[in-house]
Amino acid sequence: QVKQATNQIVMNCADIDIITASYAPEGDEEVHATGFNYQNEDEKVTLSFPSTLQKGTGTLKIDFVGELNDKMKGFYRSKYTTPTGDTRYAAVTQFEATDARRAFPCWDEPAIKATFDISLVVPKDRVALSNMNVLDRKPYPDDENLVEVKFARTPIMSTYLVAFVVGEYDFVEARSLDGVLVRVYTPVGKAEQGKFALEVAAKTLPFYKDYFNVPYPLPKIDLIAIADFAAGAMENWGLVTYRETALLIDPKNSCSSSRQWVALVVGHELAHQWFGNLVTMEWWTHLWLNEGFASWIEYLCVDHCFPEYDIWTQFVSADYTRAQELDALDNSHPIEVSVGHPSEVDEIFDAISYSKGASVIRMLHDYIGDEDFRKGMNLYLTKFQQKNAATEDLWDSLEKASGKPIAAVMNTWTKQMGFPLIYVEAEQQDDDKVLKLVQKKFCASGPYTGEDFPMWMVPISICTSDDPTRAKMQILMDKPELTLVLKDVKPEQWVKLNLGTVGFYRTQYSPDMLESLIPAIKDLSLPPVDRLGLQNDLFSLARAGIISTVEVLKVMEAFVNEPNYTVWSDLSCNLGILSTLLSHTDFYEEIQVFVKDVFSPIGERLGWDPKPGEGHLDALLRGLVLGKLGKAGHKATLEEARRRFKDHVEGKHVLSADLRSPVYVTVLKHGDSATLDTMLKLHKQADMQEEKNRIERVLGAISQPELIQKVLTFALSEEVRPQDTVSVIGGVAGGSKQGRKAAWKFVRDNWEELYNRYQGGFLISRLIKLTVDGFANDKMAAEVKAFFESHPAPSAERTVQQCCENILLNSAWLKRDADNIHLFLLQRQVPPP
Repeated sequence: QVKQATNQIVMNCADIDIITASYAPEGDEEVHATGFNYQNEDEKVTLSFPSTLQKGTGTLKIDFVGELNDKMKGFYRSKYTTPTGDTRYAAVTQFEATDARRAFPCWDEPAIKATFDISLVVPKDRVALSNMNVLDRKPYPDDENLVEVKFARTPIMSTYLVAFVVGEYDFVEARSLDGVLVRVYTPVGKAEQGKFALEVAAKTLPFYKDYFNVPYPLPKIDLIAIADFAAGAMENWGLVTYRETALLIDPKNSCSSSRQWVALVVGHELAHQWFGNLVTMEWWTHLWLNEGFASWIEYLCVDHCFPEYDIWTQFVSADYTRAQELDALDNSHPIEVSVGHPSEVDEIFDAISYSKGASVIRMLHDYIGDEDFRKGMNLYLTKFQQKNAATEDLWDSLEKASGKPIAAVMNTWTKQMGFPLIYVEAEQQDDDKVLKLVQKKFCASGPYTGEDFPMWMVPISICTSDDPTRAKMQILMDKPELTLVLKDVKPEQWVKLNLGTVGFYRTQYSPDMLESLIPAIKDLSLPPVDRLGLQNDLFSLARAGIISTVEVLKVMEAFVNEPNYTVWSDLSCNLGILSTLLSHTDFYEEIQVFVKDVFSPIGERLGWDPKPGEGHLDALLRGLVLGKLGKAGHKATLEEARRRFKDHVEGKHVLSADLRSPVYVTVLKHGDSATLDTMLKLHKQADMQEEKNRIERVLGAISQPELIQKVLTFALSEEVRPQDTVSVIGGVAGGSKQGRKAAWKFVRDNWEELYNRYQGGFLISRLIKLTVDGFANDKMAAEVKAFFESHPAPSAERTVQQCCENILLNSAWLKRDADNIHLFLLQRQVPPP
């Protein structure tokens, strides 16, 4: 549509050469463009016409040539090996955020929506897919080896959701209860491995249709596994692309955590078919709406499909605590962040958009209640379908449905960065407890000392030992300080804030309040998610220097009877952080003793082999505990791991998928060059990408310097898929002190190649974070900063700042607490007289 007379048309275009372009006004003759001026920096082209184009509608025709690139973005080629061992390529797309312009010239912004009629000319023995169903497949006139595949017209949609794939695939299919044809496309010969995802997808579509009360708008949906794929998956409307490891499950060789991962990713991408695809964010500033929402509802969907996963407890350790860790930094950013250039867009696909976004939506859902929340969602989706919306529009719909001040509350969580620390103390007055609450911004560097006083509207819930699962009081804290009276609470009863760890804040209890909560951890009367939250808050308070690390270590000892996988998983993460910190001291061995002491009782209870009646969570817990004990050098665990590894390699007794990671990491950590060679051989023989990744992630555990080098060289070899190089290098950096130094040197030495591979994508940020986050002295922070000043990586700028801040924080933590920790660890080992 020409809105006002002009002799130029400006559109997005990148790495494309235009041969001819013409504009034909409706019912008039076409005018040929005489000039193409490319603005490469801005990824735009200006088409100039010899005469003025008048107001009205017309057709723009462009004949152009692009490249099928190797960058895993735009229209790119993905390398795969056929069952007979030939190397071949598939052609696939990845357009989000700003790469549709690499496949065809277009107006590549989420708010400029259109319908798309797509035809592909492809070799006749290849599968060709796009967003819509095939209308027609006919021989191509000029070449009998080609066919022309014509797809149905799409609904009105954004460019970043357009997709096409050409390659060799098998598929399995089903119809969901609401009549949608669902197919999962797998590499040739692996159709069987698509069944698990197919089941999840077929259950999920009706669940969302029901939840939103809006039907899925397309006739079909395909889920397809792509060999070379930068992200986890991409929600293209009707044609969702996945990494192989996020879609394929082999009943015999896939571990429990892979099943859970596939279920979550399928749930996430299918949620986008409504939230994102049907209603799209106005601009990338509101990306968090898409990602935060999908990252929350994927858990709702998995909980519906697999109640035995206890997935909401896992949410707290996977998303909530991760977001809080990042958001306590001075270099965090608000959920809503203004973005301009494409490199700034890439940068916001981070834990704030996804995990903090999901956490505040979980808090909001809890504050509104499920029924009104669903009413509001339906209002929003119906009002804006096939259109675009901003954050305010969602608040508006939820406000109408619930009658609560949603915008006022939520603006404090999305428009300012950070979150509050709530300090609470209690005083007994006869039969009542009087609580005094104070909120201040929580900072990773210690007590907040800023000039301004950021304030949050915090939904507070309080429970007591009377009923730990039910709120005795719920209140919205909308000022800096609050005094509350809890009626009929006896002196010996404990009080806990943030029931279910739903509110996005941390709590600091007065010493006596905390003291009274410890027995509730030991006797498990506090629910799992509350035990986890309590421990995690304490750990982060210690990290920030608000309390001593020794206090937390004492609380960790109270978890001896802990049965819950997720609680252990979070505890294990925190001990891992502490281990990494103490690898910079000369008493690293002492913390390993502590780890063995904490984990060996549960290790002995679980043993190595599944018992009858055990489920998903037991399998996850066993893998976690054995891996932790093995890495720490627990003698019995190490011996058994070596024995089972030998049987596995010799083919006497194949390790179950759930035991492979812990066994691999244990034998490597305490292994030699023969162990490494055996692992690399297993890697080469592995047919499943999941097994290759499993091995790639643990290779960094090896400890001899020359073997560390060998692993790093392997990371950049042809044996490792480009998107997986990052986890190999990251594994080395996280494996040992020597590994950390070597990995950082390796990244610097190979920077050109790594940067060219991942530039602009989020993989470069991930690489930097994994490599340097574990350092702990001020000199290293300066070195990292200096390196990236001379080797700029625009889309990772914020990540670099966050890493430097983390290194300085680690250094301060070490100076402050190392001696006390050392003393505590030594005194533990002295038997009492």
